Amino acid sequence: MKTNSGHGSASDRAWRIRKKRKSRILSRYAGRPLALIWRYVARRKLAHGVLVLAIVAAVGCALASQYAIRNLVDALPAGRHHMELIVRAFVVLVVLIFADNLLWRVAGWISARAFVAVTGDLRQDMFEYLAGHAPSYFADKQPGVLSSRITAMANAVYTLENALAWTALPPTLTIIGSVVMVSAVSVPMTLALGAVSTALAYGIFVLASKGTARHEHFAQQAASVDGELVDVAGNMGLVRAFCAEAAEHQRITGRLKTETEARRHSLLYLERLRLLHAVATAVLSAGLLGWTLLLWSAGTATTGDIVLISSLGFSILHGSRDVAVAFVELTQHVARLGEATRTLLVPQAMPETLKAAPLAVNEATIDFEDVNFAYPGRRPVLNAVCLHIDAGERVGLVGHSGAGKSTILMLLQHFYEPSAGRILISGQDIAQVASGSLQDALAIVPQDVSLFHRTLRENIAYGRPDATDDAILRACESAQCLDFVKALPAGLDTIVGDRGAKLSGGQRQRVGIARAILRNAPILLLDEATSALDTHSEIAIQAALDHLMRGRTVVAVAHRLSTLQNFDRIVVLSHGRIVQEGTPAELARRPGIYRDMWTKQSRRLPAIAA
Repeated sequence: MKTNSGHGSASDRAWRIRKKRKSRILSRYAGRPLALIWRYVARRKLAHGVLVLAIVAAVGCALASQYAIRNLVDALPAGRHHMELIVRAFVVLVVLIFADNLLWRVAGWISARAFVAVTGDLRQDMFEYLAGHAPSYFADKQPGVLSSRITAMANAVYTLENALAWTALPPTLTIIGSVVMVSAVSVPMTLALGAVSTALAYGIFVLASKGTARHEHFAQQAASVDGELVDVAGNMGLVRAFCAEAAEHQRITGRLKTETEARRHSLLYLERLRLLHAVATAVLSAGLLGWTLLLWSAGTATTGDIVLISSLGFSILHGSRDVAVAFVELTQHVARLGEATRTLLVPQAMPETLKAAPLAVNEATIDFEDVNFAYPGRRPVLNAVCLHIDAGERVGLVGHSGAGKSTILMLLQHFYEPSAGRILISGQDIAQVASGSLQDALAIVPQDVSLFHRTLRENIAYGRPDATDDAILRACESAQCLDFVKALPAGLDTIVGDRGAKLSGGQRQRVGIARAILRNAPILLLDEATSALDTHSEIAIQAALDHLMRGRTVVAVAHRLSTLQNFDRIVVLSHGRIVQEGTPAELARRPGIYRDMWTKQSRRLPAIAA
C-alpha cells in the first residue's frame, strides 16, 4: 500500500523549515527573559512606539500643568487689574488637563490590543516548541507543571508590559521632568536632585537584584504545586479507590506550606526595600522643601515657586516610590519568566533535520538493523535486535514483561532514537525522514487508548480531520462500536470527558480501533489492542481487526496468545534479544518461552485451547 501524504509538498517543507528555524531561535532564549520579551514586542514596534509616545506626552502635560498652576498663582496678586493674565493661565491649565486625560486613554486603547497580542504570540510559540520535545522530556515532568509554566510565562509578560507602561515608565518620566523643572528655580538644586535620585535608583537596583534567587525559588514552588494539583485531580478515582484522600491532603498541605514560605520570603524582601526607599525619599522631600523656603526668604524664589517645588517634591517622592515598587515587582516577574524559560526552552532532544525527505512507502517493509536501546539512566532494553518484516506480513511480539516489546513499537514511531543501529521502513531510515510523513504511514491501537475531552467525532477522526460522518460511522461499524455510539445522548457529538472518562474501558478500546481503521495507514501497530475487552467483545473485535489487517503490515504486542493464532510469524523476546521466531504452530511444538506461555494460558482458558 502506497501512502499519498501531503507531508512531501512544498508548503509542508516550507512549514517544517520555519518550525525548525523558530525552534532553534527560541532555544537561545533559555534563561534570557528580557531578550525573549523584546522578541515579541519587536513584532509590534509601531504600536509600542505610539504607546510610549502617548505616555511621554501625557506625563509632559501633567508636569506642564503644575507649571501652569505656578503661573496662575503668580498671576493672582495682579489679576484684579489684569484679568487677561488669569484667564490665559486658566485656559492653558484646562487644555493641559484635558490633553493629559486624552493621551492616557489613547495609550490604554493601544495597550489593550498590543499587550494581548504579545501574550498570544508567546503562548502559541511556547506550545509549538513544547510539542517539539521528545517523549523522554515529558516522561520526567508533570503535564500540569508544563502547562502552568506556559500560562505563567504569558501572565508574567503581560504583567511586565503593564507594569512598565503604567507603573514604572510614568513615574520615571515624572522624576526626570520634575528634576529638570526645578532648574527654573535653582540649578544647584537640580544637580543635587539628579545626583541623589540616581544614587537612590542604583541602590534599589543592586538590592533588588540580590533577591532574584528568592523570587525564582518561589516560582519553582508555585509551578510544583500546580503540577501536584493537576496530577491528583486527574487521578481522583484512584485516590478514592484507595481511601487516600487524607494522605493526598497531607501531601498537598506540605507542598503548599513550602510554597507559602517561599512566597513569604520573597514578599518580605520586597517590603524591606520599600521601607528603605520610603525613609530615603521622605528625607529627600523635606530637604527639598526646606531649601526652597531658604530661597524664598532670600527673595530668590516666588510664592508660585514654593507651590511648584512643593508639588514637584511630592511628585518626586511618590514617583521614586512607585518606581522602586514597580522595579522590585518587575524583578520578581522577570525571575519567574527566567525560571520558566529554562524549563521549557531546553534544546529539543530529537530535532528534525531541514533536509528530511518525506517517507515514500511503496512496499511497507520494516527492518531493525542491530538496534540497541536504553531509556535514560536505565539498563539496556534492546540488544543487537535484527528483524525483517515483509510488506503485508503479520508479526506478533511476545515475551515476559520488560522484554522490550512495547519499546520496539515506540522506536518504530520514532519516539526515541536507538543508541546504535537503525530502523528502516520501505528501505528508508526513519531518523532521516520527515516526522509527519512517518506518522502518516502508521496507525496504532495502544493498550491504554488516549482520548481528548472533545466530541466522539473529533476523537475518532483525529488522524483524518477531513473525514465525513459516513466514513466515521463505517469505521465505528467495523470496530463494533456503532451500537453504543448510537445509544449515546448526542451520538458522535457526545463529549467523552477527560481522557474518555464517560466511556468504559472496552468502549475506549473500540474507539481507538475505529480511529485506526479510519486512518487507513499501510502499517498497523497493535499494543494489546483487545486487552480491555471481555471474551465476547474480543471475538467481535478480532474479526474487525482481521478485516483491518488485510493488505497491511502488522506488528502486534500481545499477552493473550490466542489473538495471534492467525499471524504469519511470532517473534519471542527475552531480555532485549530475539530468542525465537516461527509460526504459532511451530513455536507451540518447540520448547521455549512461547510454548511455556501457551501451555499456561491453555490451562487457564481451556476454551481458547480448544
